[in-house]
Amino acid sequence: MTGTDGDARLTVLSDDPLAGAALAALRDERTAPPEFRAHAARLGAVLATRATAGLPVATGTVRTPLADAPTSTPGVPVVAVPVLRAGLGLLAGVHDVLPDAQVGMVGLERDPDTLTARRYYFKVPPLDGAWVLVLEPMLATGGSAADAVAALDAAGAAQVVVVSVVATAQGVDRVLDGDPRVRVVTAAVDPGLDERGYIVPGLGDFGDRLFGTPH
Repeated sequence: MTGTDGDARLTVLSDDPLAGAALAALRDERTAPPEFRAHAARLGAVLATRATAGLPVATGTVRTPLADAPTSTPGVPVVAVPVLRAGLGLLAGVHDVLPDAQVGMVGLERDPDTLTARRYYFKVPPLDGAWVLVLEPMLATGGSAADAVAALDAAGAAQVVVVSVVATAQGVDRVLDGDPRVRVVTAAVDPGLDERGYIVPGLGDFGDRLFGTPH
């Protein structure tokens, strides 16, 4: 489905039972880090599949044991760019469905008082003509994702898709308003943020739960 405002650039997987099952496990406070990582990878694969809808196609042929058969493969490079550190949780799932995807990294740190993002690291492969998936599990205020999108646009990406586990309308709007070409694919859009900038009901701190670090 598209977003509550009808913007076709937003895809919410609310009708996908595979995404729903993985999201339910990620939300559950009883899910321990090993299981959390497994469910994050599963959801990453589902999200990546939907995020590449419309990916340019290259056609060809392959020889089977009996005859030639037509093929369809990605027609442009695909680059996954996790937002450190939480975005790493989706990367394994992306590689499950896109094993040839190259990987870049962007490091963004949010100020706990102003909730604004500061970029401290950016390294990506050549992006000319590439389809880029920004892996940002918690799209809260949207500041980090918007900053990453702007940097990737400047680096020459042909298409940028922000892939998130849980988003807010505020975060989605900030990303979409900042770039008329960007898309957002998420498993859920939650009502809003608490006073600390956490998505509610959300699932807590994705990075802490992924790596088992103290909350």
